[in-house]
Amino acid sequence: MSSTRRTTTLLALAAASALALSGCATAAGTETGADGRLTVVASTNVYGQIAEQIGGDLVEVTSIVSSDSQDPHSFEPSARDQLAVSNADLIIENGGGYDAFIDALIESSGSSAPVVTAVEHSHDWPDNDGHDEETADAADDAAETEDDAEHDEHDHEHVEGFNEHVWYDPHTVAHVAAAIAEELGELSPDDAATFTANAEAFSAEIEGLEASLADIAAAHGGEQVFVTEPVPVYLIREAGLENVTPEAFSEAVEEGQDVAPATLLESLRLLESGDVRTVITNTQTGGAETTQIIDTAEQGGIPVIAFSETLPEGQTYISWMQANIEALSAALDE
Repeated sequence: MSSTRRTTTLLALAAASALALSGCATAAGTETGADGRLTVVASTNVYGQIAEQIGGDLVEVTSIVSSDSQDPHSFEPSARDQLAVSNADLIIENGGGYDAFIDALIESSGSSAPVVTAVEHSHDWPDNDGHDEETADAADDAAETEDDAEHDEHDHEHVEGFNEHVWYDPHTVAHVAAAIAEELGELSPDDAATFTANAEAFSAEIEGLEASLADIAAAHGGEQVFVTEPVPVYLIREAGLENVTPEAFSEAVEEGQDVAPATLLESLRLLESGDVRTVITNTQTGGAETTQIIDTAEQGGIPVIAFSETLPEGQTYISWMQANIEALSAALDE
């Protein structure tokens, strides 16, 4: 989010917040206090669903971006969203500039709730202090980054060269789940054991995803794939596949910009070479160049599969990722 856009968002929220907070805060706070559940606000329904799995009936989760028609990169929050953040006991964001709107909401609402920032649990995040290599131990490895108290003044900008789509990395997500369990346990110590047990069960399901990815790596390791946008890059890396997409192509699509003619030509030639085994698209971004890539792939008999950024309706994080992995495996087997 540019500084100009960020300032505009903050001003708009400030103008709307007084009315929303004065008119709704008492009712919302009373409702939450009455049932005794912790209130969790997640930037997207991906993290919201994970929080539901960890918190169960002990939490009430609000996901600000919950539709595949919404693009978190450019999402403009409302006064209602600010109200949710101001009442939250725990906030979960992706970070890395992906969902900068949540930082604007935290700042404008004056929230002091702890914040779990997913990117800080990625091995690729700059200055990450590291995690245990075994995913099975993820639930025992509490988040060790000191992100909640300071949270970099709630200002995570896009980091050059870092792929912020970390929810497509199951290993990172296991650590995020452990961090959520730890924060919930600190907010409600009597329920800490329940949260930890739920995180351990979730981590065991993550192991299943990793086993499926290992199967792909064993059968198709080193094979080439083309991604129109960098959302699934972590997943294909874990599957042992080679991403041959020109970086300039995927960056342009992600930013909603035109792909340079030379880059488009390079991409089309890659598809025509016969070496690319599958093309992966993002259902929530695209344009004329993406359509041209899809058409060229289909004409050349290259399977095309579509992934999304947000959680499809009726799915859990685990079922969604497993479906993505199965679609990838089937495409590579063609």
